Amino acid sequence: MPPFILPHPGAFIPILILFFLALGYLEAPVWGFAALAFVAAVGLGFSWWVLVPIVVIGAILSHKPTRRALFSSPMLRLLIKMKFLPVISQTEREALEAGTVWADAELFSGKPDWDKLISEPYPGLNEKEQAFIDGPAQTVCNMTDDWEVFQNRDLSEDVWDYLKKEKFFGMIIPEPYGGLGLSASANSAVVAKLASCSGPLGITVMVPNSLGPAELLLHYGTDDQKNHYLPRLADGREVPCFALTEPGAGSDAGSITASGEVFQDEDGVWKMRLHWNKRYITLAAVSTLLGLAFKLRDPHNHLGKGENVGITCALVPTDLPGVVLGERHDPMGVPFYNCPTHGEGVVVPLDAIIGGKAGAGKGWLMLMECLAAGRGISLPASSTASSQMASRVAGSYAAIRKQFGMPIGKFEGIVEPLSRIAGRAYILEAARRYTLGALDQGFKPAVVTAMAKYNFTELARDSITDAMDVVGGAGISRGPRNLLAHAYIAQPIGITVEGANILTRTLVVFGQGAIRCHPYAYREMAAVEAGDVHEFDEAFCGHIGHVLRNTCRSITLSCTRGIFASYPVHGPAGRYYRKLSWASASFATMSDLALGLFGGNLKRKGALTGRFADVFSWLYLGNAVLRRFEAEGRRNEDVAFLNWSMDFTMARIQEGFDGIFKNFDVPLVGWFFRGPLATWSRFNSLGSDPSDRQSHRIARAIQTPGELRDRITPTIFHADSENHPMRQLERAFDLCSRADPVVTKIKKAMRKGDLPKGKPLAAADQARDAQIINASEYDLLQQAEAAREDRIQVDSFSLEEYMQTSMKPEAELDRRVPGTLLG
Repeated sequence: MPPFILPHPGAFIPILILFFLALGYLEAPVWGFAALAFVAAVGLGFSWWVLVPIVVIGAILSHKPTRRALFSSPMLRLLIKMKFLPVISQTEREALEAGTVWADAELFSGKPDWDKLISEPYPGLNEKEQAFIDGPAQTVCNMTDDWEVFQNRDLSEDVWDYLKKEKFFGMIIPEPYGGLGLSASANSAVVAKLASCSGPLGITVMVPNSLGPAELLLHYGTDDQKNHYLPRLADGREVPCFALTEPGAGSDAGSITASGEVFQDEDGVWKMRLHWNKRYITLAAVSTLLGLAFKLRDPHNHLGKGENVGITCALVPTDLPGVVLGERHDPMGVPFYNCPTHGEGVVVPLDAIIGGKAGAGKGWLMLMECLAAGRGISLPASSTASSQMASRVAGSYAAIRKQFGMPIGKFEGIVEPLSRIAGRAYILEAARRYTLGALDQGFKPAVVTAMAKYNFTELARDSITDAMDVVGGAGISRGPRNLLAHAYIAQPIGITVEGANILTRTLVVFGQGAIRCHPYAYREMAAVEAGDVHEFDEAFCGHIGHVLRNTCRSITLSCTRGIFASYPVHGPAGRYYRKLSWASASFATMSDLALGLFGGNLKRKGALTGRFADVFSWLYLGNAVLRRFEAEGRRNEDVAFLNWSMDFTMARIQEGFDGIFKNFDVPLVGWFFRGPLATWSRFNSLGSDPSDRQSHRIARAIQTPGELRDRITPTIFHADSENHPMRQLERAFDLCSRADPVVTKIKKAMRKGDLPKGKPLAAADQARDAQIINASEYDLLQQAEAAREDRIQVDSFSLEEYMQTSMKPEAELDRRVPGTLLG
């Protein structure tokens, strides 16, 4: 019987392609594709010798035992022989397994569950936490003069005492241990408020409440350790620091050389002898309790874990013989305690190990798990505060500073950076709150918090730089009036600590994310390493189906510009869900191609993985923006911020894809990515930067007093004192805004010829006399002009004042804690 042949086979092929894409998009099983292949072979006139293999292959792939024997087992042996997958060291494994996955897994999947993502908590503060923000946090900010802190190179003694008295160092410690027991959201809010008042104040409080003795004790300490140390840490009797970083071990903390050795003393008691050389340790010089990460050796195997026990964390009282403290680094001139510390032959008991003997060798896991959560609180909080402060200051200044007879905030050249500042402030607050929703639930999303650390600090740096450009000379002249200079100086510090941003971007966000967030990659790697054919079969075949489905989704959504993607809401946000679905499918497909084509070499291609990290990060940030818009009630006045933020997001994602396609250098097929696919991507772009009209709308919002402006900058400190420079700037801003209608009246009278043309202020007396404005309007205009003139001034000093130095003598360092701390 001759095979059936369509009259026009050329017309059949596009139909087959459409059916293939539809099957993949709808996640059809293997037999569905086998049936399509059979129909295609019949329809295109292939003989029986082609049809039979199709049926056989479909049957093999559908029957697991046969598939494992004939396909998965040979493939497993081949991958082991070729060493195609990267070898995972023990420290890499612990870093990969630390923390949890969360929204990042959905975004990496290629098919995000928007109903799930949009229902994630967007937390606020409870009554007790808000009372602490409005009470002690407000009080300590009022007590702190940032200019004086920089001049004196330290917080005042009253501030230090108040921080201890009100348990600022015990915010994360539960109430049963004498702490405040604040949530991650409250911790973040306190740090943000304090950092917006003074960078050194924020840093001093954030460090004891992030990765350090208290955090480690809470999760891993013995009951005796918790009962002894936590109350003392909570009320400030103990001032903690944590010593991890060394000259040769920064981002690669696994390379630490600090060492400890288990030995038996003269009385037969087993102890440890420690040696270390650490740097960049915040609060070290004034600490009483030093958390130390070191590599432990046990030559006599007393602990039963072999000679090389591994990285261990221990608590070391700083008054022990051999502990050397007292020196300080000078990080960009920002006066917080950042210090080196050394230890030579320091002897401590074995119960100094966090978690006791059972905790020996588990230090790296402890650090990675705690860091997975900590990265999402402190630096994102301070960076959000910097961004909101930049928005507040630049918006106010642009509204009162005049050039050529009009506020500079009306110039389009100023509108552009103002809109970026305002838009970033909206994005960062959205992502801060969204991330805290996970942390408050107990998640430790390592990849998400790495994204947060990297992107928040970078975006805050951009915002401060834009704000400095807006205020011009008022930003570069240091003095009590300058509200931006110290934040500008401090930006590189946040970008450097907890792992340099370059490595966070190129190694952690995508390098770790591609394995942790992928539904099959880590399972495959573990199966190959274990030689487990059953697990490998499930993971590898699942991976093939995953790639097939996402490829079909990516092509379909790209060709239709996301029209078939589902979305959970209607209204102005709906189209952005469709675009993010499209972007997620394309990202998942390209990620699998990169993993498949580069294999273990991918982790050495930092430039390429960095671009993948950018796409992944902006998928997350865009998702957070959409969640904020929903959580805050889809307010009409917020639509401008939604549109600007999401257009900015989609432009960054498109930029990332352009870089990936341009640099996807693989043999044979690389030309396809650099040529046709890159051209299609640029022609069929996900989005471009916000329009000038959108920029004008949000720039106007931060130059207009009112509820919207306050909601864009909710975390920052508002001083009670009328003499505070921020309070005075806000007063000038408010007066000038209220006086604008008066100025408009005078200008209108000038145009009509009722007043001589000139500057409105110069004609104020005549306008009053002519009853064009009334007495109260005249007084308002005078007050506004006086306040404006005052706030555009910059500080100046006599030569004697300028040459004065107020570096504190080292002998005063011991005032913070009992006993002498100098080594």
